[in-house]
Amino acid sequence: MKTLKKTGLILAGLVTVILAAALLVLFLYFPNVDPAPDLKVELTPEKIKRGEYLANSVTVCMDCHSQRDWESYAGPPKPGTLGMGGELFAREFGFPGIFYSKNITPFALKDWTDGEIYRTITSGVNREGEALFPVMPFHLYSRLHDDDIHSIIAYLRTLPPIENTVPERTVDFPFNLILRTLPIRKSPVGRIPPKSDPVAYGAYMTTAAGCIECHTPVKDGQLIEDQVFSGGREFAMPGGTLISPNITPDETGLGHWTADQFVQTFKQYQDSTWKSPRLTVNDPNTLMPWIMYSHMEEDDLRAIFAYLQTLPPVSRTVQKFSGGK
Repeated sequence: MKTLKKTGLILAGLVTVILAAALLVLFLYFPNVDPAPDLKVELTPEKIKRGEYLANSVTVCMDCHSQRDWESYAGPPKPGTLGMGGELFAREFGFPGIFYSKNITPFALKDWTDGEIYRTITSGVNREGEALFPVMPFHLYSRLHDDDIHSIIAYLRTLPPIENTVPERTVDFPFNLILRTLPIRKSPVGRIPPKSDPVAYGAYMTTAAGCIECHTPVKDGQLIEDQVFSGGREFAMPGGTLISPNITPDETGLGHWTADQFVQTFKQYQDSTWKSPRLTVNDPNTLMPWIMYSHMEEDDLRAIFAYLQTLPPVSRTVQKFSGGK
């Protein structure tokens, strides 16, 4: 018995040492990202215009970093709130803690260098090197060309400063440890594909728009690789559960769609005759920022459709909203 007890104590000691070593490595070497580059973005009219287009109609940074009007369909940003942050991502919506989108107006970023903003967008750490929660799709923005990242930075520098101090987040255990391992290094991108190659250009714009994130089912917080773009991801909302649709070229997805139908589905929300009814918290609604995406250039929408048509078709029929009161 004494031998068994001694062996047990030795094993417990070894486990403690291994865990302590693992935690030491985790806190010493993660997040494992590059230093913020020495960068100064020139605020040219062309860069600012491109950044405004991307941030409001493609990468839709303003979707999360503004206050959204959930009494309107698709929750468009409220006027006068662009970039102020404060959007809540809470446990009741499936998040491992309580998170808030950050203020990205010059009020909050005035002391940040352009290199620090660049690293945050493309690697997923803040100015102090703390890991961001990956609802911020830095793993996708990492695959964008520097010209587009620089344009977004230029646009952010021109936003009206809004004085809004966002609350600190609370990260649940053990995700607070896992979170440290998620930031990445910026991927090298040779060029933005030309519009004359709509499939390659469409792949780039699909990445910029983050379509894969919402239109892919997840397991244990990870996208299911062989089911990308097939829909079925569930989002808890106050009025019920939103389920993303299939956008692969299967007959249960976009298989019978034309490019014109795809474009019109977006552009209908840009039409001045379209008016959103006022909604209550229990009415079905969507996280899809239709009003923002409706301002995407038609060529870009057509390129995205062209790329989606090249994906492996996956059969999945979904009920888009369930459980409403």
